[in-house]
Amino acid sequence: MSRRRYVARGVPGGYRVWDNKARRWWGDRYELCPDELLDELNGARDYGRITALLRTYRATKR
Repeated sequence: MSRRRYVARGVPGGYRVWDNKARRWWGDRYELCPDELLDELNGARDYGRITALLRTYRATKR
C-alpha cells in the first residue's frame, strides 16, 4: 500500500491538511476532521466535489 499524499494533522484548535509530496500545509484550518475531503484528494480528485467539500467545511467554522 502506498503512502497517502494528503493527511489530516491535529493542530491547536482543529485540523490542517498536510501535503506529503510538497511537504507543506494545504488549505485552511478546520474544526472537524475533513475525512471526506481527504478521501477525495487522495482518490478521484474531482474538482467540483473538492470545491463543494471545501465550502461545506468552511461553513462549519462560522
